[in-house]
Amino acid sequence: MFAVQFDRFGPPDVLTVGRFPEPHPAEGEVRIRVRAAGVSPVDLSLRAGRTPSRDRIVLPHVPGVDAAGVIDEIGAEVTGFAVGDEVFGAVSLARLGGATAEHAVLAFWARKPYSMPWAQAGAAGTSVETATRALDRLGVRDGVTLLVDGAAGGVGSVAVQLAAARGARVIGTARPGSHAFVAQLGAVPVAYGPGLAGRLGALGVGRVDRALDVAGAGSLPELIALTGTPASVLTLADFTGPKLGVSLSTGELGGEPDGRHGLADAAALNRDGRFRIPVQAEYRLTEAAQAHAAAERGPRQGKIAIIIPQAR
Repeated sequence: MFAVQFDRFGPPDVLTVGRFPEPHPAEGEVRIRVRAAGVSPVDLSLRAGRTPSRDRIVLPHVPGVDAAGVIDEIGAEVTGFAVGDEVFGAVSLARLGGATAEHAVLAFWARKPYSMPWAQAGAAGTSVETATRALDRLGVRDGVTLLVDGAAGGVGSVAVQLAAARGARVIGTARPGSHAFVAQLGAVPVAYGPGLAGRLGALGVGRVDRALDVAGAGSLPELIALTGTPASVLTLADFTGPKLGVSLSTGELGGEPDGRHGLADAAALNRDGRFRIPVQAEYRLTEAAQAHAAAERGPRQGKIAIIIPQAR
């Protein structure tokens, strides 16, 4: 098969497209013929060698953790799905990638709604899983006021919509140029950065019940003050959080994630017209280096997707 790959760590231009051995599903997995894959922060970190997980990578390596496509092989103990089903999801953490290729093996997945374009489905997996896990840990439900710090990015834009679907009042921080985008997602937009409490006060918001830090921009002390307790704050991106009593939730917290429930819920919301994966840009397989460069530049309004050509 053809796949995006890198044989050394470095900037986006280390990515090339070439032949790579086809993967096959283990027990509890499915293989798909990939139609689209997403570019996630973990992909950028692994390619650049900025994570301890680099020691587990065998080069050359195929990046990508999110993908959508058509099932063409089914592992043992998989029920309820058949070859030919259209699905979206993510690879196993143990694989650390493999999605940006003609074939990929998914560890968790859900049926792709007809209403969800391939680019959205391909970029959805880990953002939905991460956002769902974060909202569950914060106890976000009907009547709760949630502040999402970094609401315009890949995970933030998903968390805003899922929280709003639960009945929460959502406030989202973003650059001024992204305020209209954040409002479309269902949040009250506010500028990010120091002085957040004053800006919220001008909106008539004196205190929030929960806060989710997606940006990792040093806002945790203010978020703690706004909620009244570190226990009401969760960060996905600030590794100083535990020192402040704030829980740090990453994709590896609690072991291998199982996003089936979250993905199925997101699919149902999409069918009802209440949820989408915002896609900022789409790239071809041969443009993977440009896709990674765009994901690193920011600012972001949603996800970056790579479209995989289909054999004729």
